[in-house]
Amino acid sequence: MGEIMAPGFDFDQLRTFVAVAEAGSLSAAAPRVFLSQSSVSEQMRKLEERIGVTLFTRGKQGVATTPAGERLLGHARHLLAQSESAWHDVRGFSLSGELRLAITDYFRPGDVARMLRHLGVAYPSLRIHVTILKSGVIESGYDTGDFDIGLSMRILGKSLGRDAVAGTRALGRESLDWVASSDFVLDADAPLPLLVLPDTCALHRFTTQWLDEQQVPYTIAHVASGVAGLQLALSAGLGVACLNTSAAGPSLARVDKLMPGRRLPPLPEAEFHLLPARRGEPEWVTQARDALAEHLTTSASLTSAPSATSVTTR
Repeated sequence: MGEIMAPGFDFDQLRTFVAVAEAGSLSAAAPRVFLSQSSVSEQMRKLEERIGVTLFTRGKQGVATTPAGERLLGHARHLLAQSESAWHDVRGFSLSGELRLAITDYFRPGDVARMLRHLGVAYPSLRIHVTILKSGVIESGYDTGDFDIGLSMRILGKSLGRDAVAGTRALGRESLDWVASSDFVLDADAPLPLLVLPDTCALHRFTTQWLDEQQVPYTIAHVASGVAGLQLALSAGLGVACLNTSAAGPSLARVDKLMPGRRLPPLPEAEFHLLPARRGEPEWVTQARDALAEHLTTSASLTSAPSATSVTTR
């Protein structure tokens, strides 16, 4: 008589399952859970075998959750969050209060949504007020106590008039790219039509300074109030912008060439980080920052760069 398996889940398998579902492939999920791809594959095989249903459809582009997998995904996120909450509660770690969180407009939108959902389930007594702002505004406001936790972006090697903040906690790096709509066309002799945020934005100042240093002719073709507006202007074919990979998203194309025989200057990387603890801040704010950093660095990897697409010149 075969062994009867009691219902229940292995939390390591659930954690890996969530990583695969969110990453879209076994290989992309592996570094999130600090496993080899073969170990990820073995865990998913055992999980499907244990519950007796297929959780993923496999294809050349990666994996996608089946209807059963999609149902399990919601349960898995909830179970993992509750497990984390129970672990911290038993150890006397409890988060409650009103947390003022300021996040740069350029940070990964999907990760922010997952992070807020995760913290809401794991710490139901924690009330989070999120403000989306420019990094310079976040860092200045953080200095004066406007926010409890600040998440900002810096361009590596470029201070842009503000010294790097000591003691920050890095969350990851992304490349900066010149991007435009896939059908964007530019006359070879025309100056670069540049799309930017207002000049209070550090990336705006960096982009114009970078083009000036490289002696690339340009004109400010459109100023958007935020990244969402910049994405719309790019999709409408109004010009070219410098964006970090996840802010560009899959609908925009990297610009390889704008003029015959001439490339736009290569760009450095950008780094996201949490600003350090302030002297005298409440212990629960410090704990919230640690929980936030742990979630963003272990459960979310940076979005891969979109495939390069050449822009037509005429």
